Amino acid sequence: MREVIKMTYYREPTYSISFMFRRVLIPIDGSAGSLKALDVSLDFAKRYGSKLTVLIVNDKNLEVEEISEEVRSRIRKAGIEVNIKIKDIRNSNESVVSKILEEISEGSYDLIIIGGRGRTISEQIVIGSTVLSVIINSPVSCMVIR
Repeated sequence: MREVIKMTYYREPTYSISFMFRRVLIPIDGSAGSLKALDVSLDFAKRYGSKLTVLIVNDKNLEVEEISEEVRSRIRKAGIEVNIKIKDIRNSNESVVSKILEEISEGSYDLIIIGGRGRTISEQIVIGSTVLSVIINSPVSCMVIR
């Protein structure tokens, strides 16, 4: 008779992880990478009880309503409570990066989960300029999802 050994590849959530990443910001631009970051974030919330905030920065090139509806659909499927914020770029002194960094400092986040490449057309670009700028200038940890 053979003995079956069950193995688990991840441990139960720990308090240290739960306390380290209580508030998580997810910038969304509607790209596949940003929506994948949302999916990872939803799983993070289920495992560690993180409070999630989705940030959509309207740079006048986005279909904000379509993106919002896609985000709401994924949130409903996951059954997680998520705060959705939309910030508009009002003048030439503001950018998507500046709005994300502004939200990071105002919201006291512990972690940013962001897609590695946004709406960039070229498949050869591994990491987008917005993501790179956020990583370099963010005062908190960033998790890049590819």
